[in-house]
Amino acid sequence: MNQQVSTTDYHTAGEPFRIVIAGLPPIPGDTVAERRSIAIGSGGSATSPRPSALDDVRRLLTREPRGHAGMYGGFIVPADDSEAHFGVLFWHKDGYSTACGHGTMALGAWAVDTGLVPAPEDGTALVRIDVPSGRVSATVHRSGGRTTAVTFRNIPTRVLARKVELTTSLGTVQVDLAHSGAVYASLPAAALGLSVVPDRLSELTAAGREIRAALEGHEALAAYRDGVYGVILYDELPDTPTGPHQRNVTVFADGQIDRSPCGSGTSARLALLADEGALTGDRVLRHDSIIGTVFTGRVREPQDGGVITEVTGTAHRTGEHRFVLDHEDSLGAGFLL
Repeated sequence: MNQQVSTTDYHTAGEPFRIVIAGLPPIPGDTVAERRSIAIGSGGSATSPRPSALDDVRRLLTREPRGHAGMYGGFIVPADDSEAHFGVLFWHKDGYSTACGHGTMALGAWAVDTGLVPAPEDGTALVRIDVPSGRVSATVHRSGGRTTAVTFRNIPTRVLARKVELTTSLGTVQVDLAHSGAVYASLPAAALGLSVVPDRLSELTAAGREIRAALEGHEALAAYRDGVYGVILYDELPDTPTGPHQRNVTVFADGQIDRSPCGSGTSARLALLADEGALTGDRVLRHDSIIGTVFTGRVREPQDGGVITEVTGTAHRTGEHRFVLDHEDSLGAGFLL
């Protein structure tokens, strides 16, 4: 008998997000965080989960010929309580992440587009989502019956460490660490003799992987079992009339590249810029991606030793799919190159 999995696909500023709406096995657990731990497997890790029926679906959707190494997505699961609309387990080719800002934006658009959360023709609708790192929300902006933008409101983002010195193959650098649902390390690309342009992507990817590896076991990460999730390499651009302007590429998991400006990564940049005094009052960060798409972000208020951030971008549906796994297919769930 063939296995079938149905999805609705979106992209947020160029980064894919595949929402699984049918074909999942039961996902045990009482909370979203517990379900993620079970999905990873007792004794496993975020990047080396033990095989399971659920993980077979993740591999099916992130491997060729049905997916690709840059695919990202989510399994819809029950919310932790009645205050949220639903929960989600975020996944990519290497495992399960604790946070995903671009995915939260896509899920907000999907919830409104499908009628799961009622929305006005003109105005906004608030979608509350439980993710492994906590409860987040997506404010979906509407005009003329269409979704025009989505604002992701994150859990409190905290600065963990500043100017952590690392020795790399490109020289000694200093990185900043912040937790925005996952831990991100930030540094200027120029510190490595690089710039955030597509022609330097292979070098940027290699640098991101090297920095992530060099930070393994750092004392600032002692409370974070998953360690550094993403490395943000950024260029400083001239300020806009409303605030700072940066272009970044985020290298996450095992060398994946975020095509968007990275939602949770933008939260991390916002907290660090606020710590530097660059985002006072109503100042707004314009955050560009390596492909030229844009998020805008602002700091709202302090909370629980960190700051509440909001990141706004666009999310668009790209397709609806019914994937089939023929059990006579010798390639099975597929392959990665």
